[in-house]
Amino acid sequence: MGTTNSSLHELRNQVIAKGNVSGTDRYIAHARGAVLTDVEGNDYLDFGGGIAVMNVGHSHPKVVAAIKEQAEKFTHTCFMVTPYEGPVRLAEKLIAAVPGDGPKSVMLVNSGVEAVENAVKIARYSTGKPAIIVFEGAFHGRTLMGMSLTSKVKPYKMGLGPFAPEVYRMPYAYCYRCPYGREYPGCDVECADKLKDFFVNHVAAEQTAAILFEPVQGEGGFIAPPKEFFQKLQAICRENNVLMIADEVQSGMGRTGTMFAMEQYGVEADLTTSAKSLAAGMPLSAVVGRKEIMDSVHASGIGGTYNGNPLSCAAALAVFEIFEEEQLLDKGKKLGAMLRESLLAMQRECDLVGDVRGLGPMVAMELVTDRKTKEPAAAETKALVKYCLDRGVIILACGAYGNIIRFLMPLVMTEAQLQQGIDVVREGLVAVRS
Repeated sequence: MGTTNSSLHELRNQVIAKGNVSGTDRYIAHARGAVLTDVEGNDYLDFGGGIAVMNVGHSHPKVVAAIKEQAEKFTHTCFMVTPYEGPVRLAEKLIAAVPGDGPKSVMLVNSGVEAVENAVKIARYSTGKPAIIVFEGAFHGRTLMGMSLTSKVKPYKMGLGPFAPEVYRMPYAYCYRCPYGREYPGCDVECADKLKDFFVNHVAAEQTAAILFEPVQGEGGFIAPPKEFFQKLQAICRENNVLMIADEVQSGMGRTGTMFAMEQYGVEADLTTSAKSLAAGMPLSAVVGRKEIMDSVHASGIGGTYNGNPLSCAAALAVFEIFEEEQLLDKGKKLGAMLRESLLAMQRECDLVGDVRGLGPMVAMELVTDRKTKEPAAAETKALVKYCLDRGVIILACGAYGNIIRFLMPLVMTEAQLQQGIDVVREGLVAVRS
C-alpha cells in the first residue's frame, strides 16, 4: 500500500512538534496553478494560496525554470561576502514597484517577520527614537519582536512572553466593528485623529520612531480602512517627525489588484515590507524605503547569512516577469470583482454573512449569528471550512474570533475554477446555517 494521508498524519504526530499545527490533514504531493493534489490523488481548489504566497500560481513554469537555471550555477556564496547580480536586479525592480517617487534603497532578508523587524530597527536608528505604535488586530509575525507587535494573544503570544518593550497599541479603523461606535462616512474618520490623543496619553511623539500598519489587515480579518485614514495618519506623522511603515507582506505583490495596496490609498510610506508572494514560495522578503532612512544605518549594522539567496532572487525576478507578461494585476481585479459580487449575493441570501470587505481580489466575509449584535459565528465558520475541504475546496478562517473567511486564491485561477469554489462555499453556508 502506498503513502496515504492518514499514514503521514500518524507519522507527523510522532515527529513534528505539536505546537506547529496544520489546518488540514491532507498531504500534498504536487500542485499546479490553483490546484493542489494530495498523496492519494485527490484534487483541491486552493483559495488559501499558502497564506497569500502563491499569487502567480503553484509551480509556474517560468519560476521553476529560473530556480533550476540558478541552481546549476550556484546556490549560495553569501551576498555579504561575495555578491552577485540577482539581488541587485531585484532591488531595482522593487524600487520601481513600491509607491514613492524619491530615491529608495532595499534590504533583502528571508521572511516577513524578519523584514518587519529590520524595518523597526532601521526606523529606530534613523530617528534615534525607541517607540513603535501598532494596531489592534495586527499580525506582524512570530519572533520575539513579531509577537510583541502582533495583537492577537491566543494562540500567537500566550505563554511565550515576556515581550519586547516600547511597543504601543491603538484601535484600528475597523468600520464594521468601530471601536468608537461611529459610522463611516459620518465619523469623519475620527479613529485617525485619535493618534493625536495617543501621543498625549500613551507615548509622546518625541519618543516615537514609527507607526507600523498593514494597509489591509491579514490575520486580523482583511480590514481595509477608508482612504482618508492613512491620509490623516500621514499628515499627523509628518507633523510629528514619525515614520510610517507599511507592512505589505500579505497585501503586496498584486494581492489587492495593484502591486502594493498603498497605491490605492494615495499615500507613500517611508518604509515598506514585502514577502510571501514576492518569490512564489521561496523564502525571501524585503524592506524598501526612502534612501536617506535606509542608508542611515552604519556598515554591517544590518544583514544576514542567507539574505538575497540566489535561488529566491531568481524566483522573484521571474515573478515580476509573470506579472507583466500575463497581466496578472488585471486578471486579479477581474477575479476580485467576480468574487466580491458573489459574496455580496450570499450576504443578501444568508443572514449568517454580516460583512463583505477587502481590496481587489483580497476579499473576506465575516460570519455572525446575529446581524444586530454582530455575535461572531466561530463555530459556523469552522464548520464551513471543513465542509469546503471535504468537497475539494481549501478556504482559510481568520480574525480575532475566528469568524472570518478570507480568500487568497492564486491570481492565475480561471473564472470557471473560481465559480466552482464559490458554488461550494454557497452550498456550505446553507448547510451550516440549517
